[in-house]
Amino acid sequence: QVQLVESGGGLVQAGGSLRLSCTASGLEFSQYHMSWFRQTPGKEHEFVAAISRISERTHYADSVTGRFTISRDAAKSTVSLQMNNLKPEDSAVYYCAARSFRRGTYYSFRLDDYTYWGRGTGVTVSS
Repeated sequence: QVQLVESGGGLVQAGGSLRLSCTASGLEFSQYHMSWFRQTPGKEHEFVAAISRISERTHYADSVTGRFTISRDAAKSTVSLQMNNLKPEDSAVYYCAARSFRRGTYYSFRLDDYTYWGRGTGVTVSS
């Protein structure tokens, strides 16, 4: 059974930092590109960042470029999102998602282009 489990969310003041992690099990981690999305109530999922399966490529949403960094640890089957200089508009539930390398490009904005999803971890940034 495949599982993606996010952790690291919480409450932080504006300007602060958080590090989210997503641990994968039940899949061959090296065969999946990984992405982070976020969602706020009443809005659709928003792409945040992606990393290719062997970490050679990353891509970020314009809104987080320069503040967020995505990375992965193959030995731990974990993908992380370091979030610095957080803003209130970063408040959301953050989800990690896995996309098989067989599906082509390492990231997509379409939710149905991802095979597996975690249940999310909440981030609240107070002003």
